[in-house]
Amino acid sequence: MVDLKSIKTQLIIFLSAFALYLSFKDKDAIFLLTTLIAVISAIGVESAILFFKDKELAVTDSSIISGLIIGYVLSSDSPWWIFLLASFLAISSKHLIHFNRKHLFNPAAFGIFLTIVLFGASCQWKGTYMWYILLPSGLYFISKIQKLEVLIGYGLTALGLFGLQAIMQKTPLLNIFGYLSYFYIFIMMIEPKTTPVKKRGKFIFGVSVAVLIFMLTEFVVRFDAELCALLLSNLAAPLLNKL
Repeated sequence: MVDLKSIKTQLIIFLSAFALYLSFKDKDAIFLLTTLIAVISAIGVESAILFFKDKELAVTDSSIISGLIIGYVLSSDSPWWIFLLASFLAISSKHLIHFNRKHLFNPAAFGIFLTIVLFGASCQWKGTYMWYILLPSGLYFISKIQKLEVLIGYGLTALGLFGLQAIMQKTPLLNIFGYLSYFYIFIMMIEPKTTPVKKRGKFIFGVSVAVLIFMLTEFVVRFDAELCALLLSNLAAPLLNKL
């Protein structure tokens, strides 16, 4: 039976509904198809791993969420096997890369980033600039999982760094809000298990993500700066938990 009170169930419903809306709005059936491939692949990989471990078949909410995120982020023009591979890498990382019995990296970010680096995949970040949808829903999810400090740390630092840059380049400050990746901020960055649990650690985590994005963007890296910044900050999360 579906537990509608579960924050994971609510996130799945939101991401699924948002995907349907974007597909109809943009007349983009390929987006739905590739997202479905990513979701089915993620469910299949996780179910196979859990069956190997426990001899029981199970479909997890986290595998569905990872698949949905992969569908949003990877370009729909990518070959179908890219979505399958990204899902495989994402779910495998959960079970292979651990620290204190918790997976270290954001699964979807890990899978997507490796397909970019190793196979030249590209990102589309579907719907990421639709702040009027992602901001209110994102604030709801953040309040439920108690990650407000991550958002505050990221927001203050990003606005400060990019605001100073805008002043130096004599561009309107409001332009900053136009190119913030709201899907990244409100869906990916706040993933509960790969971010710190203490308030100070959560704030520093948000600051580190923003600083790394700014630095990587300035260096014009060939890979996705936001995914790289998130994964590097994931590495620091266990240390931040000890503060």
